[in-house]
Amino acid sequence: MIETILNFLGTGGIMQLSTGELLLTGLVLTQVTIFGVTVYLHRHQAHRALDLHPVVAHFFRFWLWMTTGMVTREWVAIHRKHHAKCETAEDPHSPQVLGLGKVMWQGAELYQQEADNHGTLERYGHLTPDDGLERRVYSRFPWLGISLMLLLDITLFGIAGLALWAVQMAWIPFWAAGVINGVGHYWGYRNYESADAARNILPWGLIIGGEELHSNHHAFPTSARFSSKWWEFDLGWSFIRLLSLLGLAKVKRLAPRKALILECKERVDLETVRAVVRGRMFVMASYARDVIRPVLRQQRQQCDDSCKRTLRRARGLLVRDTSLINDRARVRLEQILARFNDLKTVYQYRQQLQSVWTRKAASQEVVRKALQEWCQQAEETGITALQDFSRRLRGYSLQPA
Repeated sequence: MIETILNFLGTGGIMQLSTGELLLTGLVLTQVTIFGVTVYLHRHQAHRALDLHPVVAHFFRFWLWMTTGMVTREWVAIHRKHHAKCETAEDPHSPQVLGLGKVMWQGAELYQQEADNHGTLERYGHLTPDDGLERRVYSRFPWLGISLMLLLDITLFGIAGLALWAVQMAWIPFWAAGVINGVGHYWGYRNYESADAARNILPWGLIIGGEELHSNHHAFPTSARFSSKWWEFDLGWSFIRLLSLLGLAKVKRLAPRKALILECKERVDLETVRAVVRGRMFVMASYARDVIRPVLRQQRQQCDDSCKRTLRRARGLLVRDTSLINDRARVRLEQILARFNDLKTVYQYRQQLQSVWTRKAASQEVVRKALQEWCQQAEETGITALQDFSRRLRGYSLQPA
């Protein structure tokens, strides 16, 4: 066997591929690994957003064992803890806490450090594979898979197989553990202001299977589709749709649809409550667009150039979750709100609106009364944008199934 492999090192292996063909092969193989992570580990195992046919699920489990050495239970537990403790000291890989450089370049080490935490695995690793193959092979000998992959790459591609194997081994640690966990919580754009620092790195998820749309995922973590706007593209979702057409996958959960707005409704009812609570991310995005932005624009028109620069910098702070604002930014925000009364009013009403659905153990009737009271008070402020938003909010209704 060893002599055969050594001979192939000089001949290019069994496949005898050209440089272009090797590059294309590497791209295909690494994309299969990406699909294994985003479809199998992330959307299927961690969030239960879809069901996969057992053959497909086991193929990805085997493939990831060969190309990453990752154990399903460990990855799932670490990711679930990331969502539960996001941007806190207990988050396994938050660049807001640990710094972008550390997460970007030491993401694999952070993963392994948390994988050694048995408390994390016990609390967050439930409902993951626990069959005989998992216990006796995949979990017990993670190094064996990547060793087999090395032998296969050398046998098939000769000396170039070493380089291909190195790329395969670095692919997930760099793109997933580094870029998504690091850059995805540090830089990019946001469609929704969730209570974390997640960002959409790019609107087109072509390189990392749709994981580029990381802010959308944190806004709707149990959705099988990460794209939200019409101009965003999620390659992982396209693959899921293909599997569904072949009868190999079944989508269980998607992000809620935007609510219907009925102009004839004048009072908040339980239907309004359900539509608002279910679509709260859309509600807050609408508030930022239809209330805060017009009032901010109006205030800028009424002040001098220095004041305009101050207000331009305040836009992000006015819609950001308070838990993500540091002390320095909080002082700047308080100074701005003290100076501009209308901005202060709409900011306070934003906070109050959020508190309506974050009340613990509140019945739907309690929430209905609180939302009705919020609408009445908002319409008494005399701020046109806030009044218009409140009237639309009264008309919220669920989309028909």
